Amino acid sequence: MKVLLKIVGFGLLALVVGVGSAWRLIDDGAAFNVSQVGPWKTWPSESRLDADPYTRARMARSGQLPVTSSTALTFTAREDSDGDALSPECDYEIAGRPFNALWWSIAAFDDAGAPIKNKAERHAFNSKNIALLPDGSFRVRLAPRARPGNWLPTADADGLMLTLKVLKPQNAAEAGSRETRSEILPVIRRIACG
Repeated sequence: MKVLLKIVGFGLLALVVGVGSAWRLIDDGAAFNVSQVGPWKTWPSESRLDADPYTRARMARSGQLPVTSSTALTFTAREDSDGDALSPECDYEIAGRPFNALWWSIAAFDDAGAPIKNKAERHAFNSKNIALLPDGSFRVRLAPRARPGNWLPTADADGLMLTLKVLKPQNAAEAGSRETRSEILPVIRRIACG
């Protein structure tokens, strides 16, 4: 009986560790399937036939249409540029320059990937509706309360995640390189908390 209990216990432990590690790799990725520059992550092989099983599972679970990097680039951030987790109670500034692409957008979501409900019904800014500064750069404020300029509300969110989509980058090979991404991806700075 003791041997049977040990076998069952070991089997349950193996199941929990296996499912937990697979879930983490599907959600967060690892060095072999995710490219990260600052707080921004991308899955470079998500539309390729030779993508690893975790990347394929992530795409299947998300319901997104897999497209090549020459068609679209998608980046996500769950932390600021200092490496601290994004919090809906804090104020952040996302600073960058417009992308050399047909269209791009930056959006705020809760931890489950759903748009954050807010009275302004504002969830994203894109290349067609974002207000640019005189030098051509942009600033987006993430904050629980209204802010002047490009403001994305975060109040009442359960966690916080940013998604940056770039459609039809003009030079996909260059935009896909790590060196170029570090120059073009926006910086996320925490301004204040509480």
